[in-house]
Amino acid sequence: MRQSCTAGTEPRFVPYDKSLPEQIAEAVRSRTTPLSQLLRLMTALDAQGGDEDLRLQLRARIGAPLGA
Repeated sequence: MRQSCTAGTEPRFVPYDKSLPEQIAEAVRSRTTPLSQLLRLMTALDAQGGDEDLRLQLRARIGAPLGA
């Protein structure tokens, strides 16, 4: 039986009212942040010519084991 997918019609990106450093801090604290979101934050940070400390925090979080 064929099923139609209606979940894909909803927007996936919700703009934040928070600054990029606030978004990064929140994402680093949360263990449920998807890797794809962490990588998008890294790309946004690189585009802004961002802070090296924030870059290091994101890199550490991206490479952290799931149980950490």
